Amino acid sequence: MNILILGNGQLGQMLGRAAIHYGHACLLVDTKTDQVMPVAAYEPLPMDIAAATEWADVVSWEHEQLAPAHVAICKAKFLSPTDNILALTDRELEKSLCDELALATSPWQSFKTRDELQACLQQTQNAVVIKAAQGGYDGRSQWRHRPQADSNIAPELLQQAGAQRGIVEDMIDFTCEVSIVGARNAQGDICCFPLVENVHRQGILSHTLAGMTELPEHLQAQAEDFFKRLTDHLQYVGTLAIEFFVVGEASSARLLVNEVAPRVHNSGHWTLTGSSCDQFDLHIRAITGMPFPAALNTQATVMLNVIGVSQIAEHLWPSDADPYWYGKDARPGRKVGHINWRTTSRGEALAFVDREQPQAQQLAD
Repeated sequence: MNILILGNGQLGQMLGRAAIHYGHACLLVDTKTDQVMPVAAYEPLPMDIAAATEWADVVSWEHEQLAPAHVAICKAKFLSPTDNILALTDRELEKSLCDELALATSPWQSFKTRDELQACLQQTQNAVVIKAAQGGYDGRSQWRHRPQADSNIAPELLQQAGAQRGIVEDMIDFTCEVSIVGARNAQGDICCFPLVENVHRQGILSHTLAGMTELPEHLQAQAEDFFKRLTDHLQYVGTLAIEFFVVGEASSARLLVNEVAPRVHNSGHWTLTGSSCDQFDLHIRAITGMPFPAALNTQATVMLNVIGVSQIAEHLWPSDADPYWYGKDARPGRKVGHINWRTTSRGEALAFVDREQPQAQQLAD
């Protein structure tokens, strides 16, 4: 099949690699310049998006922030209804969808103006996170307010957070943060990886621990049930991720939806090394009608994001680690690569993170 991917970043490139691996032809669109690119190329083709869409049998994306002009051109070749996907780019609509489908979240309210935000904050006695309804990524466009510590609502908070629509979420006491990554095909079949634990620094995913977190067994079934209900409702085809908070312990543990990403996801990068079929392979299988594997053979793996540095440490390249470099200019807080490392224990994984994190991550100037 001929596949067109909207987006030419690391996710688009890895989707392109998976497409070629399965014998498909693939082109990418640089959505900032509208240039059409071959996979792993630096020079664009003499072709516009309309021509590339005509060439393609199916169009997919590396990120859900789809420009209206691109949607208008490509809509007929999308496998998922675009209105459903675009709803997931708005946090208020996403939370409302979770409520509609009875997918548990932390308590939340929406606001449209500074006055409405102020009213929300005055009415709560709980610590809260304020998030812009649209935009923001890796902790950006988010603010925190703790009524007990902040006797007065700071004018700067209202000025910044109230400048756009948004939501106010209760902070919750959670055990850990986890995510499920899986894929759904056009027939409604799903294939999901095991839940993995995610650790954040300053709102940015630092590392993922796969196959080494002792979670109650019923949480995997709950996560897959949430995944199935959500993707069926969206009529979604492809790889999708749901981030959760785990609250409670043992048999009382349960999942609260944090965010949904209708695409391949950073917390699924461990599958490039630790699974017989990775998240990019699953996406290509789903959108081309190829069968899902009968089973996913996985191995305990830690994924450490490389953030804000100009290179991956030299000693990692010849070692048993599996580094990926994205070819991006480095700046503090920007993901420029990741390192996968198969391991046998949580202790080894955390020791690896402690050893490599200082030279692999620069989050602030």
